[in-house]
Amino acid sequence: MSAQSPVAPSRQETLASNFSDEAVPDVDPSSTAGLLAERLQAWKHAVVYVEEYMESVEKIHKTQAKEYEKVLKTISKPLREGQHFDQSLGGVAGFFENMRVNTEALVNTNLDTEKSIRGSVLPVIERLHKEIKHKAKELAHGAQKSAKEVEKARNTTQKHIELLGQHTAAFESTGGKATAHDDPYVIHRGVIHRLSKQVMEENNHRNDLIAVQTNFQVFEAHIVRVLQEAMEAFNTYVGGQAAKVQALYADMLGAAQRIPTDFEWKAFATRCHDRLVDPNEDPRTVESIHFANMDHSSTKPLIEGTLERKSRNKLSWGTQTGYYVVTASKFLHEFKDSDNLRKDPTPELSIYLPEATIGAPSGEKFNVKGKDKSGTMGGKLAGTSELAFKAHTPAEAQKWFDIIRNVASANGPAVVTSPVPSTPSPIAEDKKLEAAPVAAAPAVVPVVTDHKAQEAGMCFRPLWNVESEGLANVILGVTGTETVASPTVAAPVAAAAPAVDTKAAAPADAKETAVASPIVPPSATDEKASLPN
Repeated sequence: MSAQSPVAPSRQETLASNFSDEAVPDVDPSSTAGLLAERLQAWKHAVVYVEEYMESVEKIHKTQAKEYEKVLKTISKPLREGQHFDQSLGGVAGFFENMRVNTEALVNTNLDTEKSIRGSVLPVIERLHKEIKHKAKELAHGAQKSAKEVEKARNTTQKHIELLGQHTAAFESTGGKATAHDDPYVIHRGVIHRLSKQVMEENNHRNDLIAVQTNFQVFEAHIVRVLQEAMEAFNTYVGGQAAKVQALYADMLGAAQRIPTDFEWKAFATRCHDRLVDPNEDPRTVESIHFANMDHSSTKPLIEGTLERKSRNKLSWGTQTGYYVVTASKFLHEFKDSDNLRKDPTPELSIYLPEATIGAPSGEKFNVKGKDKSGTMGGKLAGTSELAFKAHTPAEAQKWFDIIRNVASANGPAVVTSPVPSTPSPIAEDKKLEAAPVAAAPAVVPVVTDHKAQEAGMCFRPLWNVESEGLANVILGVTGTETVASPTVAAPVAAAAPAVDTKAAAPADAKETAVASPIVPPSATDEKASLPN
């Protein structure tokens, strides 16, 4: 009879059933002990995870304490320009003091939490870790050692079973001949003896495993309770610290919210009232400001006001209004208007009067011929041109003409002898003319020297001749110091005036050309002989 190979037990078979079915079970006796040892290893790793977590939190609080120390340094110095803030409580300075105190408390609460975790929570977890390791050693020395004994007994029984098989097979082949030592009966009893010892070892091992399993349930409950206690202590310290942090930040918020919105400004306005602007004071005006040389004679206009001027462009028609000023520097300036605010008042036109030719007024009109020295592009392109002006009234035109003539004939800087209104009233001017005594005006004898002089106007200089019947005027074509009379305003004379030596009557420094010619008939007052307006 040959030995049959054992059938592998299924996973549903229990350890007890395997022990009872076969003499030498195919189940590893150390499998249960190994399983329990592996479970202890799992618990140990779980406890290690908790331990490492708490150590990390402890390090975080230690690091946070250092970081909050850095935060505290940012507000440890006094406020810059601190004199602008009220130093009493309830203001910005008090708020920053509250922040310093609470930030320092944040540093201390993190240090306290770190010490509490290290001194009260971590030791509990570390002890639990040691208990698990000790339990694993007990399992290794107890259940796992007995498992080895069972394995050894099984190996011995297996050898005698195999020996019995050999001798039972030889017994049939030899016809029952065998020695006393190899008698199958004796060997069979030896198998029973060893099998009994094996079963006893297996039962002892089984009892040990049952005890270990029962103890495992209690031990795992102990592990869970210790973890719960550790987490409760951990939450007490860490959660309490979190509540303190919230309370400290809430106190900072309260300190900020308790500051009245106008507290600092009122205190500042009280301290620095002498340096702040008084809203009740009147605003500054240009008229009330005084600066150096503001009343110097050279800054005062000899006359200023609005005039109409015909454009220098011969293709354009009509006139344009501008603001004109005659200055002590002997310039006739043109501006767009009299406003000094919107735009820098740069002259649009500037004529140096001593180098200009001035035509006598004809009603409201008078002419000035000269070169534009303003430096503008228009002035450079125009060169010397004749400008036809129109005043508001004939009296105003006469006033402009008189002042321009005086400025042009002056040797030194022009001086304002009396203030000149910018826009004289026609009614006041007429009253002044009516009240003034009528003086004998010298007769003006217009003489046309040439076609060019006729276009530009006629210059005259009164020369008294006692031998003549009256006043004879000799027409001179001069510029600067001489006066140009339009033919339209020249009074006709009945008889021709004798020729007069003009060189004797004219000033030495005047540039002049004396020409004597017949008297211009009354028809000379035609529009063709007058100056262009």
